[in-house]
Amino acid sequence: MPGGRLTQQERQQIALGLADSLPYAEIARRLDRPTSTVTREVMRNGGPTAYRADLAHRATERRAHRRRPASSRGAESVTLPHGRDAEAVAEYEETFTTVLMASGLNKMAARVLTCLYTTDAGSLTASGLATRLQVSPASISKAIAFLESQSLVRRERDERRRDRYVVDDELFYQATIASARANDQLVETARRGVAILGPHTPAATRLENIARFLDFISEKITQAAEQAREVLHTKPGTTSNDTAPPGPDHG
Repeated sequence: MPGGRLTQQERQQIALGLADSLPYAEIARRLDRPTSTVTREVMRNGGPTAYRADLAHRATERRAHRRRPASSRGAESVTLPHGRDAEAVAEYEETFTTVLMASGLNKMAARVLTCLYTTDAGSLTASGLATRLQVSPASISKAIAFLESQSLVRRERDERRRDRYVVDDELFYQATIASARANDQLVETARRGVAILGPHTPAATRLENIARFLDFISEKITQAAEQAREVLHTKPGTTSNDTAPPGPDHG
């Protein structure tokens, strides 16, 4: 069944697809599964280079065995705000985490960021994160330090003088600008290599081409981020057209 749990045979097909360097979407198509199912399966079981079907199958069975007693006792007591479906939310959070991992975050940083983005307040304390994710405070601290270094979260003090970790409307803009500035550093370093290796040499030409490419990309990223910044402040019930500045035709 496409919507059921992956079988051991399907996991073997995933492993074969990874060995053939097939994209997740192609593996999913052959299994008649959503791409997100295959992506999540691979990322939670070692990633594309370390995935093993037998180990993944046993790990899934162990997780299911550990969850079953708690799920059976508490299934009826789970109540989420706004009439949300607890199972659907959990599935979405796992998918979001997997996508963040595929973009380069480690698992704990991805879990923390997912937790913050799917919390209505957009902020939690370290103890709140540790409780929700069922991990140690030390794991939260390490993940937060990395996310702060990437401008993906910020901290603020609440009325009880506790640190709260926040995702807000500006953070993706700031992270995008930080990424562009990192490109600027690469451009400068590449061009320094041109002078050292000697102009018109093959190595210098390669570095100059890299510098020109990254310079162009960085400029376009910065321009696009500035132009689209207001989108991050769009409120529910509005569209990009609602927030666009008036043009000449508007009088």
